[in-house]
Amino acid sequence: MAKQAQTPFLEEWLRSHSGSGSSISISSGRPSSVSARAIIQAWTELRDSLQYQSFHPNHFQSLRTLFDSQSSLYVADPQARLLLSILSSSNLSLPHESYPLFLRLLYIWVRKSTKPSSVLVDSAVEVVARLFSIQFDTRKSSSLFSQGILLLGAFSVVPVASEHSKTVCLELLCRLLEEEYQLIGSSEELIPDILGGIGYALSSSGKAHFAQILNSLLGIWGKEGGPHGNVSHGLIILHLIEWVLSSFINSCSLDKINVFSKEFLEISKVSYLPFAVVMAAAGVLRAASKTILSGVGLDTVSNLRTSAEERIEAVARDLISRMGGFTNLVNDPEVGFLLQCVSLALVRSGPVSCRASLLTCLASALLTEIFPLQKFYTKILNHPHDNLAGLMVNEVKEHLGSVPFKEAGAITGVFCNQYVSVDEENKGVVENLIWAYCQNIYLGHRQVALMLRGSEAELLGDLEKITESAFLMVVVFALAVTKHRLNSKFSRENQMEISIRILVSFSCVEYFRRMRLPEYMDTIRGVVVSVQENESACVSFVESMPSYADLTNQKGFSYLQKMEYQWYKDEVQTARILFYLRVIPTCVECLPDLTFRKIVAPIMFLYMGHPNGKVARASHSMFVAFISSGKDANHDERVLLKEQLVFYYIQRSLEGYPDITPFDGMASGVSALVRHLPAGSSAIFYTIHSLIEKANNLCREVLTQEVDLWKNWQGESQPCKKMLELLLRLISLVDVQVLPNLLKLLAQLIVQLPKDGQNMVLNEIYSQVAESDDVTRKPTLVSWVQSLSYLCAQATSGSTYSKSLESEENSASASASSMGPLSWNRISARL
Repeated sequence: MAKQAQTPFLEEWLRSHSGSGSSISISSGRPSSVSARAIIQAWTELRDSLQYQSFHPNHFQSLRTLFDSQSSLYVADPQARLLLSILSSSNLSLPHESYPLFLRLLYIWVRKSTKPSSVLVDSAVEVVARLFSIQFDTRKSSSLFSQGILLLGAFSVVPVASEHSKTVCLELLCRLLEEEYQLIGSSEELIPDILGGIGYALSSSGKAHFAQILNSLLGIWGKEGGPHGNVSHGLIILHLIEWVLSSFINSCSLDKINVFSKEFLEISKVSYLPFAVVMAAAGVLRAASKTILSGVGLDTVSNLRTSAEERIEAVARDLISRMGGFTNLVNDPEVGFLLQCVSLALVRSGPVSCRASLLTCLASALLTEIFPLQKFYTKILNHPHDNLAGLMVNEVKEHLGSVPFKEAGAITGVFCNQYVSVDEENKGVVENLIWAYCQNIYLGHRQVALMLRGSEAELLGDLEKITESAFLMVVVFALAVTKHRLNSKFSRENQMEISIRILVSFSCVEYFRRMRLPEYMDTIRGVVVSVQENESACVSFVESMPSYADLTNQKGFSYLQKMEYQWYKDEVQTARILFYLRVIPTCVECLPDLTFRKIVAPIMFLYMGHPNGKVARASHSMFVAFISSGKDANHDERVLLKEQLVFYYIQRSLEGYPDITPFDGMASGVSALVRHLPAGSSAIFYTIHSLIEKANNLCREVLTQEVDLWKNWQGESQPCKKMLELLLRLISLVDVQVLPNLLKLLAQLIVQLPKDGQNMVLNEIYSQVAESDDVTRKPTLVSWVQSLSYLCAQATSGSTYSKSLESEENSASASASSMGPLSWNRISARL
């Protein structure tokens, strides 16, 4: 038999596989530690009850004590005889609520006893049969019904029970299921007990009873007044059939296997609900996948697999027709329930043959049931002024705890396996569904995040747990597509198209990426290679980026009309643009200048002003990549564009420094432009003049705020110090046509510093010149340093300078130099 997780109780094994989150039920009692003394005392009081022919509340409490200790309780034959005597005594008036407890204790006796007395078993069957045949109508309850079904089923599998007793049990069980099935749905937590009893009965019954019991198992869900099926019930059916069929297979009961196949797999009955059929068929596949038979038995099991797969496919085809085709993802609760069942069935049944209908159902289940983000977004956006906490939080949390969501990874794995083996047409349709889904959840989550952030953090956090799992699904699927599509079997155009679709989809779900995934990086590397080698592919990818106007103005968000839209607070959109800023540099060599100027440059400069340092640095990296491009050929137009962009780049960078602009990003951009622009470019001269002016302003701010800071400046990372370090670094980077101008302006700046600042900068320059091996510029630098040292020695002291600076700020504009034009000219002449 299928392994029962070391429990003798089938219903508890089924409950543990139902995904209900707990294996404790009313039939299991309350989990408590009952002492051995209390158990002995309870049995003593029950014997007293029989002896004195009275049943008082203390006796019921003793019965409850035994019931609560059932996990460790062992009921021997003498104790079972005591229970039967009490039940059959005509002089005892037992309370109605005691009968389920008596039956449960008898069930423990039957299941835990290795060799119960055959006479006692037959006597027990007689007592229980009389209870249900004569007294059940007056004591009818769902708990008594469930414990009766469970006990009757357990009696039917006891080896020492007589054939007559087994027949009595099976006939009574069938009658109760047929006549009292309405009691099944009255208590949800009792259903595993009822189905456990059915499982016992199925494993022991002959052909006549088997068909009747199987009809009850699969047909009660559609009857009027019967139970309503859910995912948990479906999983119980799946593992129940697995348990029953495994017992047949392992015992080589080919006759029973054939009966099962004929009654379930070969005959399609209208009374069987589709979800029950799917789950039962999955149970067949699960049992068959564990078989160790050979010869005739192996052929029988192989036929079982084929028939079970056909039953699942038939339900899937019917489901697709109800949905109205592949691309029509309807919002029907019944269809959604079936999609969940099909996906879970395929996950738990082991390897299944690839069929287009199964791929369709899996795709639909993932997009509408496993990750129902669009449904949640619609509800939230349609109720922007309602109490969302009460409306949606519980619903989203319930979904996070559901079995289908917890099995999302396994369902995605089966989905990808099915995708690999179906025809190209169905592959293409599924791909389009996934890519469209990425776009939809990007648009939906943007609006919801802007709406909920700061007010409904719990709801937004739970939604993003779903989006994170959806991201993983998209990545795993995209990797499967990459492995299948990006090879020589497909045209270059097809590979480029797929690569662009994957990159665009990844940009849409970038906000949901919370971890480093090898699959993610492997996919990115694979598709980027296809894009970066072709100009049209690069252009198509860049053109998929939201425009500057769309990024800064969101008129489509109706609930934002009364508030100002701030683009830098749109985190979902920012994450998408960050993805583009990281990928475009890999293909910037092939990107036409016009495309970069019209689409990329405006967005690059916009996000240089983003308060998130990571985003701003990515924008600077984009600028570096473009400035560094075109090394292999002389592109006059690109050179002209580079020079034009430099002017705005420097302006944009310096106006945000040090508050927004990250220094390392700006430094890399400046270093790149002085390396890659033509020698003597006016853009380089402009850059140096702008940097000197910014450094001068920063140093003046330091002098006015903290005069003594220069003395301890070695350990500080002040903006003015960083700017000076950048200027000193440029001494070895700029071309010789620009170098004299840089040295002159740098000297003018240095001589204005306080004495401590001058000494610090001169020491850095000495070290840099000494380590230089550039024979072209070193003689010039040596002479310049000597002159600069002399000028610094003659310069005004720091305190005098500070006073003159304060006086001048009161009488001149903020941009004026602290030294007059004649002083500048004298310094320049002496240099």
